[in-house]
Amino acid sequence: MSESPVSHEPPIYRRIADGLRARILSGELRDGDRLPGENALMADHAIARATARQALAVLINEGLAVPKRGSGVYVRQFKPIRRHGARRLSREQWGQGRAVWEADTRGRPFTVDRLEVALERATEEVAGVLESDEVWVRRRRYSVDSRPVQLATSYFPAHLVEGSAITTPDTGPGGVYARLSDLGLPPAQFTEEVRARMPRPWESGLLDLPAGTPVIAIVRTAYTSGGLPVELNEMVLDSAAYVLQYDFEA
Repeated sequence: MSESPVSHEPPIYRRIADGLRARILSGELRDGDRLPGENALMADHAIARATARQALAVLINEGLAVPKRGSGVYVRQFKPIRRHGARRLSREQWGQGRAVWEADTRGRPFTVDRLEVALERATEEVAGVLESDEVWVRRRRYSVDSRPVQLATSYFPAHLVEGSAITTPDTGPGGVYARLSDLGLPPAQFTEEVRARMPRPWESGLLDLPAGTPVIAIVRTAYTSGGLPVELNEMVLDSAAYVLQYDFEA
């Protein structure tokens, strides 16, 4: 008795998702374009609503699309930001009055659309790194091309930066590293720890992340040439918006 051939063709919802993905990646469908809705997919492919929903869910889970309540599903295609670890933190960058973000965005518009500056009691972890019980804290949200891409919280030993522009909303040309240099505390060495994780609920809200999108968590410490820690920066990046680049000598 002969056996029936086994079909290796993917299910129809996958084939529909593959077709929509190809249109997105080719540029036919651009960031912000509305994808065909469930009704349109049902009519075009003679499928059930559940199948149409599955097809759209594939793209949503891949981070290529985002649902908007009562409106539909939209393309979420974004040119990644290339974050060059060494170039952005070089003395040449902030020492000449340029923001480190200028190295990342290369002419693309970026903004700090949320900012909080406060004097706070340091947590045990922060105090252990900065050797200070009181810290000035700068909390920011950065957006590129009007899209939220990063949350950052910087901590500075209060006794080192008290009275400086670091404790004010506008730190001036070159940002906090230029101001640390003005205080005789220029950063000479940085260490970064990088890991991937799922976002906390409040992080998902602030970064407008689709369900299932992980984040990149980076913790950076800045030291003077004498080994004094002068900043601890905790960053949360939308993983779909970034490429991390590090160069090493062989």
